[in-house]
Amino acid sequence: MTALQHRHDFVFLFDIKNGNPNGDPDNGNMPRTDLDTQKGLVTDVALKRKIRNYIDLKHGGEPPYAIYMREKAVLNTVHDQAYKALDLKPETKKLPKDADKARELTRWMCDNFYDIRSFGAVMTTEVNAGQVRGPVQLSFSESIDAILPQEVTITRSSVTNEKDAAKERTMGRKYIVPYGLYRCHGFVSANLAGDATKGTGFSEDDLALLFEALCNMFEHDRSAARMEMNAQALIVFRHESALGNAPAQSLFKRVKVERNNGVKVPRSFDDYNVTVDQDNLPTGVSVLFPCNL
Repeated sequence: MTALQHRHDFVFLFDIKNGNPNGDPDNGNMPRTDLDTQKGLVTDVALKRKIRNYIDLKHGGEPPYAIYMREKAVLNTVHDQAYKALDLKPETKKLPKDADKARELTRWMCDNFYDIRSFGAVMTTEVNAGQVRGPVQLSFSESIDAILPQEVTITRSSVTNEKDAAKERTMGRKYIVPYGLYRCHGFVSANLAGDATKGTGFSEDDLALLFEALCNMFEHDRSAARMEMNAQALIVFRHESALGNAPAQSLFKRVKVERNNGVKVPRSFDDYNVTVDQDNLPTGVSVLFPCNL
């Protein structure tokens, strides 16, 4: 696979209708919000989980697209695989004393696990496989407008035990966001991707798979809480150089998301207008649109 040679920065837009995009377990699973602005928030790890699940679904957990942070994975057991593959014996919480063997161990993890190549990993558990800083980073997603989570009462018609059969139906509650359009910023460093000796080995093919996952991951993540959560736009700024040809913040300002005239309460993506200013782009920067949504 060809090592990534170009820096990329991107804007990812997705929305939710009558659902909960990312509940806060410390707040009764209420949708996350910025307390000052009341804008909705979705954590970076929530999106990374969906990216991992999509790639695991597509490639069946097989190297080089295996997923390290799988649900209910036992990480020490995963690290043992690397030691066995390289015929090494682990010492509790220590890497091999030979620096070349230690690098080879971490390299094996990068080569086999997509999410380590992409997001990095701290693998300094009891069976130590080192740590890696990943080239792909995502910001928290923030809704374009303030959201007003609503509490919906639900009923449970069944009981667990026979002794409770005569009881009245129990009541429960769930939170929904009637509608929210969220914006996420992403960064892909060619320097941290590197090659097989000095980076994670994140490749052009890996990048294409990342964009594919962003465009399609919600299609395979339907649940009662996220029935209508959808990708809406992915705008990528590609730099000619590995270091980049312009600051990311100046490029992100070129993507504007505004409510259409007359819309007071947005209830769909069609209530917004998304524009990308491609005039007088900095030298060495081009714009890509990986999703045909």
